[in-house]
Amino acid sequence: MTPEHASELAAKVCLLAPVVPVLVVDDAALAGPLAQALVDGGLPALEVTLRTPAALDVIREMAKIDGGVVGAGTLLTEKDVEAAKEAGATFGVSPGATDRLLDACEANDLPLLPGAATATEAMRLLERGYTTQKFFPAEASGGAPALKGIGAPIPQVKFCPTGGVSLSNARDYLSLGNTLCVGGSWVAPKDLVAAGDWAGITALAKEAAALPR
Repeated sequence: MTPEHASELAAKVCLLAPVVPVLVVDDAALAGPLAQALVDGGLPALEVTLRTPAALDVIREMAKIDGGVVGAGTLLTEKDVEAAKEAGATFGVSPGATDRLLDACEANDLPLLPGAATATEAMRLLERGYTTQKFFPAEASGGAPALKGIGAPIPQVKFCPTGGVSLSNARDYLSLGNTLCVGGSWVAPKDLVAAGDWAGITALAKEAAALPR
């Protein structure tokens, strides 16, 4: 897969809804109901971070949900890419980007949303052909003003800002011309997931899905 094709596919995922839920799930038994609740609320693109021992099983379970588009986040190594693809992930997300990681995603036909926090990082990825990127960590890197600043000289790149994004500041990012969507964990709070409050999560998802962009 070429970087250009990967970016095209990543952009399509980003355009499915204003918010991509960033999910840290410890128990695969909760994966199916959680994914269903988010999809029912209008958020079909789901990023499952590879931060728990259950993450790959969570991806497998979520991949069974009709209407869901499941990706793997926190991709760091070639092994992560191969394992995520085998588990059923249809896209990948990384906090940053290395040549080895980009090579692995391209070799495994896994569209990647690679992370960038500075103009230089964004330019390096653009030089390779990646026009759809993740701005991370968004708030710690200067928030919406910083992303707007990057967008002025590098309008070719569109972003999914993630990291510190919440309902209260999501609109600031979504109003920018170089933002396709935002990534956030607020739509699946740990307490609601642990309690199995799927109706509550669907309500949060509907609120997020209605954000203007």
